[in-house]
Amino acid sequence: MSRLPFTAGSAQRSHAGALALTLACALIVSACKPSGAQAPAGGNAPPAPQVGVVTVQPGDVGLVAELPGRLEASRVAEVRARAAGILQKRTFTEGSEVKAGQQLFLIDNAPYRASVAQAKASLAQAEASLAQSRALAERYAPLVAQNAVSKQDYDNAVAARQAGEANVAAARAAVTAAQINLDYARVTAPISGRIGRALVTEGALVGQGSPTQLALIQQIDPLYINFTQSAADALKLRAQLASGKYKAAGADAAKVTLVLEDGSIYPHPGKLLFTDLSVDPSSGQVMLRAEVPNPEHALLPGLYVRVRLEQAQADNAVLLPQQAVTRTAAGDSVLVVGEGGKLAPRPVKLGPSQGDNWVVLDGLTAGEQVMVDGFQKLPRSKPGEPVIVQPVPWKAPGAAGDKAAAPAAKS
Repeated sequence: MSRLPFTAGSAQRSHAGALALTLACALIVSACKPSGAQAPAGGNAPPAPQVGVVTVQPGDVGLVAELPGRLEASRVAEVRARAAGILQKRTFTEGSEVKAGQQLFLIDNAPYRASVAQAKASLAQAEASLAQSRALAERYAPLVAQNAVSKQDYDNAVAARQAGEANVAAARAAVTAAQINLDYARVTAPISGRIGRALVTEGALVGQGSPTQLALIQQIDPLYINFTQSAADALKLRAQLASGKYKAAGADAAKVTLVLEDGSIYPHPGKLLFTDLSVDPSSGQVMLRAEVPNPEHALLPGLYVRVRLEQAQADNAVLLPQQAVTRTAAGDSVLVVGEGGKLAPRPVKLGPSQGDNWVVLDGLTAGEQVMVDGFQKLPRSKPGEPVIVQPVPWKAPGAAGDKAAAPAAKS
């Protein structure tokens, strides 16, 4: 009974302690709650995450095929010795540019000069004999009419004159042939271009038995590009063009772009010359040829390149970065930012890929914003609950301003 006053005081103290403990717990929970968390009612909502978007701008999109190819000189000429003899002199600089008709080599021409002189002497002899025969025939012409000479003598004189004319013609042909052989001793460039190394040296016997190759000239401005395309791809493209799905690229639009081995783009565009009419049975490939200017001689024959060729165009199509497209068994889709920043999936119809982009043929309209970057920032939401984002223009990797935009992308 003596403990009742102590018990009452203890109860009062316990009630005050419980109230203080409750307030302390409430303060701790409030301090531990994230500042950006959504309040149950009447609190501040978290900011919408920023995502990179591109604005849809439909238009004619060129369908570009990238194919392997090799460069080839547009003209190649083998310089050969057509006259037999000792090579006396080389008159060009190896690796230099030469002009058509420029002297390259000199073969010992003494025997050919002697042949020309002999042919000219034979011609002079034939001309003298012809003059004598012609004069005799002219002298007999009036006499045979007067029966002063026999008809037989006159016929012999006329025949001698005709034989003399034939001998003169043969002698002139012999002079021409001897002069041609003499000219062959002076070896000239058949075409303009860049000449390589000399394949023979002074003092060598050339042209004996068969024409000896002396050098090689290649015309490397412009250059040809020989490349191949799968026959199946070519037939598929033709079918799509025939159906009207694609339209053929015009002569001005069908340009060729070269990608060099280091990945750089050659600054001068080329043009397609022709497509072969047959398919290689061993590889199933169709051969194509294009021409590209080479004014700086930066390209060399035999160099491996990648050829980008625009073969057709898709009407009212859109180019989208591949990362913006989700591909599943159910179909292809993208996320479109609508009114109020609400994200909504949109099915699309894809065409071929173009580098790092997809060609979208259907499903998007002009002015719509398609999400490209920031997927990892999207908050989890319940089914049917809209996701709100803040769209910002997307910049491709390597574009100006990427470094400045990188911190914002990480926030």
